[in-house]
Amino acid sequence: MNIINISQGVCRKPEWRMAEPVDFNLSDGEHIAIVGPNGAGKSMLVDIITSAHPLLMKDVEYGFDGLASDNIKYITFKDSYGESDGAYYLQQRWNQYDIDKETPTVGEQIELAYQLTGGDTPERREFKSHLFELFNLQPLLDKYIVMISSGELRKLQLTKILLTDPKVLIMDNPFVGLDAKTRDQLRSLLLTLSNERQLQIILVLSREDEIPDFITHVVPVRDMKVLPKITRDDFLSQIPAPIDETAEVAFPYTEERATTIGLKTEEKLIAIGEPVVKLNNVKIAYGERTILKELSLTINKGERWALSGENGAGKSTLLSLVCADNPQGYACDIELFGRQRGSGETIWDIKRHIGYVSPEMHRAYHYNAASIRIVASGLKDSIGLYVKPTDDEYEACRQWMKVFGVEEFADRPFLSLSSGEQRLVLLARAFVKAPNLLILDEPLHGLDTQRRRMVRNIINQYSLIPGKTLIMVTHYEEELPESITHKIFLKRN
Repeated sequence: MNIINISQGVCRKPEWRMAEPVDFNLSDGEHIAIVGPNGAGKSMLVDIITSAHPLLMKDVEYGFDGLASDNIKYITFKDSYGESDGAYYLQQRWNQYDIDKETPTVGEQIELAYQLTGGDTPERREFKSHLFELFNLQPLLDKYIVMISSGELRKLQLTKILLTDPKVLIMDNPFVGLDAKTRDQLRSLLLTLSNERQLQIILVLSREDEIPDFITHVVPVRDMKVLPKITRDDFLSQIPAPIDETAEVAFPYTEERATTIGLKTEEKLIAIGEPVVKLNNVKIAYGERTILKELSLTINKGERWALSGENGAGKSTLLSLVCADNPQGYACDIELFGRQRGSGETIWDIKRHIGYVSPEMHRAYHYNAASIRIVASGLKDSIGLYVKPTDDEYEACRQWMKVFGVEEFADRPFLSLSSGEQRLVLLARAFVKAPNLLILDEPLHGLDTQRRRMVRNIINQYSLIPGKTLIMVTHYEEELPESITHKIFLKRN
């Protein structure tokens, strides 16, 4: 029996057109992984499957009763809280006392979803309790939505969707942002759901090495073409061996260029081996909730640190102290670039030495400006670009876009790019001023296999430039560059 069937589906408008008519079929009992490189058309295929695509000429056929929106649930994991700078400010989670008390908590969101989708029955109560235990949701229930981490937000989204008891669940890169333990738990849960609740699962994956065992078939998408469905085993047998990405990178950076575009280094502030970041018994708490407890940490100039830990353990909070975004930093014993925090320096005095990218930053970028302007905003440490760059600054932006393989998108609107292409643009933004301290929070998030290797190589080689310091967050050990010299793992309090 066909659950979803698309035969020779085509679209009217050129910019929305797949390269060839779309054929896609999900039969009873199948679980599918849609895989392909960034920008290949995976998200567009999902829009067609869910009838969200407004330009489909031939309707999708469904093998179930009722509306597609009631039976097919799609989680994109974009984690968007809003579209304004104010949303980003709250989303950073460091200003809890500025949050409107009408902002929902995690518990209120879950309870609303529970009550609106099927009522209260012993079976549903048991399933909800199982989800609470699986995702360790109990400690999050009284947290405001804007106060939870990226990984915690993914758990919340998935819980809400699963409580609706859909027939088909589509998830876009569901393992991104989850620590190793939670990734294993999610795979186990999806296997259980597929076996016991007659739920059919479609995963949209950028990483071909994350196809779970319960997936029966794979649909490759390449160059806006939907290729024929094949079995999981046949697909995996065709994956080529990894290529060692160690080619030298021609970085568009010299001291002369830095001076030309108005960038000053802090070479005279501190010498190699002296502290760039120094935290002494730092404690960060919100009300009765302690995030960081008596944390002491020294990161010296020229070191390369890997920061990892459980979801909600305080990794983003730690980075907010280093980036001078957290107001509680003024009450802590913190030194940045050789200066005591709160000794008269401005946030911008600190940020001009730092290149930064994170999932939160990615979510904040709802500006449909040309991609080169997004890169140029990194020169001004702003979300959006409010000062016209000089010709030299634009040239630096183009050169860094070339390093990350996105120079062809310079004039393309940022929001017209795929999520992976957007991430590459934001990485170019982080590097554009050749920062002395590079802070990368899950930089390979959502990138396909080839681009993950490319970016890892870029990070590795850049961090080896004398005087450069790196702090990198990832939940995947294999994503860390070889240049890493120190590691720190945070556990949840």
